[in-house]
Amino acid sequence: MALQWEQTVVDAADPAALGRWWADALGWVPVTEEPDEYEIRAAPDRLPGLVFVPVSDGKVVKNRLHLDFRPDDQSAEVARLLALGAHHADVGQGDSSWVVLADPEGNEFCVLSSRRR
Repeated sequence: MALQWEQTVVDAADPAALGRWWADALGWVPVTEEPDEYEIRAAPDRLPGLVFVPVSDGKVVKNRLHLDFRPDDQSAEVARLLALGAHHADVGQGDSSWVVLADPEGNEFCVLSSRRR
């Protein structure tokens, strides 16, 4: 296949601050630290990356695209992310097995239940 997923772009009021938050949350490393582009990856030569770019308008509605994460321990991971500055988000999920959180700029993401062994 000739098509490779390079990165996901995230609009941000403060790309560097949000990029650093996600780097801490994921344990990833910065690979580009420019005023108009802050990119992080799991390792410098590993794709895909997350690229944070500046926008002047604020987030208004639920994201049309969000990331899902599968932890070993959902409760511990939710607590860790909340301690880093995430907050709970209600996107109409109701009673579900996943937890919806939002990063410091309000971008929603899900922490799924732990995989059954």
